[in-house]
Amino acid sequence: METALTDPNRLTLFYSPQTRATGARVLLEELGAPYDLHVLNMKAGEQRQPAYLAVNPLGKVPAIRYSDALVTEQVAITIYLADLFPQAGLAPALDDPLRGPYLRWIAYYGSSFEPAVVDRFMQREPAPITMSPYADYDTMLGALEAQLARGPYLLGDRFTAADVLWGMALDWTMNFGLVPKNDVFVRYAESITARPAFQLVNAADAEMAAQHAAATGA
Repeated sequence: METALTDPNRLTLFYSPQTRATGARVLLEELGAPYDLHVLNMKAGEQRQPAYLAVNPLGKVPAIRYSDALVTEQVAITIYLADLFPQAGLAPALDDPLRGPYLRWIAYYGSSFEPAVVDRFMQREPAPITMSPYADYDTMLGALEAQLARGPYLLGDRFTAADVLWGMALDWTMNFGLVPKNDVFVRYAESITARPAFQLVNAADAEMAAQHAAATGA
């Protein structure tokens, strides 16, 4: 539901279609959480305007506001939302043995996977292995593949918010040729993108992106 910011006690997702914010919206749908969208047309540069830079000085989406809390960074948002709506069961409890692995692999996305993929996309020479946040690309990806091979989900039989994060990431990076389309990654990504939450948001994104392009003549 798209709206202006009117109710400070209702969760608002700062959003632009076909961006990293898509994963946050899919997660909200998986959680069954009520939320409003504050949509930014990034083709028109709205993310660089003062009003949004006051929300996130980096001019990036997603960001969320709930009551007095403002949260940016995709990894933080994933953890925050899953804990905020525990009734959905998408976050292991603090005393659950899966809590540590759950946090490990969410953090791994931001600290290792994204830096490695960006270096690969930019065709940059990675830092020496002793200084690189991800060791090297093949080692980073091999560890992820070994974990997912245990399947069907990241933590075995249990579907969690981490799967939304990783399913979206692998779908996107495989489509752009940044990650190889091996059997493990394809099977895993397809299991996430086939879910109703992804299908709903993906269709809405396509329509919204077309509207933004038309509005800017792109």
